[in-house]
Amino acid sequence: MMRVSKYDAWGNDFLVLDVAQLRNAGVEEVAFAWPEVSRAWCNRTSGVGADGLLLLDRIDDVNARMRLYNSDGSTAEMSGNGARCFAHALFRSDAARGERVYRLHTDAGVREVTVGERDSNSVVATVDMGEVSSIDAPANWAAIGAHPDRPVVHVSVGNPHTVVGVDDVDSVDIGQLGRQVPQVNLEIIAPGPGRNAITMRVHERGAGITQACGTGACASAWAALRWGLVSSTTERVEVTVHMLGGDAVVTLNAPEAGRVALTGPAQYIDSYDASLEAPYSVMAPRNT
Repeated sequence: MMRVSKYDAWGNDFLVLDVAQLRNAGVEEVAFAWPEVSRAWCNRTSGVGADGLLLLDRIDDVNARMRLYNSDGSTAEMSGNGARCFAHALFRSDAARGERVYRLHTDAGVREVTVGERDSNSVVATVDMGEVSSIDAPANWAAIGAHPDRPVVHVSVGNPHTVVGVDDVDSVDIGQLGRQVPQVNLEIIAPGPGRNAITMRVHERGAGITQACGTGACASAWAALRWGLVSSTTERVEVTVHMLGGDAVVTLNAPEAGRVALTGPAQYIDSYDASLEAPYSVMAPRNT
């Protein structure tokens, strides 16, 4: 039995497993079918329920390797909300107070996260998400049938996104559209409410419709500035992204020009005893 902990960021929830437990037990990581483990543990009916499983491998006091398995067992290069939950797990294991900076080694590269405590179970974390870059449209994008007057961008924030501007996010069946392009994260955005704010809904690659998406919020804020939905008299632009799970703060051209930062809370939910033997059962919360 292993100890796995659950964290939440705007309703985007993740299980975190410290793989040091395996080494301490004399077990090799390669012995486990992580896609199957993730599907079982993340199942919201028979498991704990989560959008993904994060494997935490500590390198030193500051650096740690982060690997992400989506709830369907597929892998993802990066997650902004996952990074904040992961950093909270590091912060909590350090019994840290005040502010700490961690360097997460992800499949999208190194991401620096600054963590500050809010209360005993939650933190505020800012992730340097790196650069937003243009990518090709996903295969069969034309089959979506997006109106040619709709603004669309295809970008990477370490993982692939397609952002579409709409008049009303609630009038669009994001699930039906997202299933047609499962190889990308699909966001729809509309301006407001509020100044320098947008509303976003998302269908995530490997997880389906979720309450929030950190990388998606960054891609959407980048698109909103490009389309003139938000504006600023300074180079650094702060955008509020309204999502079902909460409001993200995305800062464009931070910490330097061409980069983007994501700020928001991450909350510790509970810890569980979980089996790494089929059928990968999860026991009752440990309440610790």
